[in-house]
Amino acid sequence: MIKIDEKKLIAASQEGMDEFLNVFTDAYLEAINGELNEKTMPLLNGNQHTLLAYRFFTDEIREGGFVQLIQNGYGAYVFDNPFAKALRQYGAKELSKLIYRAKEIYDANKSELERETTEEEFNAMYVDFEVFDDLEEIYFDIEEEQTTIIASYVDDHIEDFAEVAK
Repeated sequence: MIKIDEKKLIAASQEGMDEFLNVFTDAYLEAINGELNEKTMPLLNGNQHTLLAYRFFTDEIREGGFVQLIQNGYGAYVFDNPFAKALRQYGAKELSKLIYRAKEIYDANKSELERETTEEEFNAMYVDFEVFDDLEEIYFDIEEEQTTIIASYVDDHIEDFAEVAK
């Protein structure tokens, strides 16, 4: 089980929801040595994978949107796993719906979205996949509320995410 220092958790929670969640995901990334692969995947449970996928999702969407998320290799981790279903169970229903909508686009264009690209081809994908723009705008509108819902769920079910050491 992943262990997190209680003082670290309390300090992070006073800084904000993102910081609170990052204490968990930082510990997960440390446990898997920053690498998601068939060897490290079993080191985390389903809830921990959901939270880590949320971290990758938010970081990538904030920086470069769905195209970047997929091009950086997180498409399958986000869309081919029960990530959206878990978010719905956590109460983040709006985000869950958004992920399902993005998954439809991803599934229909997977080979194109995941192919190796030059920087020029990568940049052109933003034009080719403008369909993601509306979803990204929706995400930015709901991000704070949905993050609060997820953080509340984690706080209420903390033992499913880590062992808190006093």
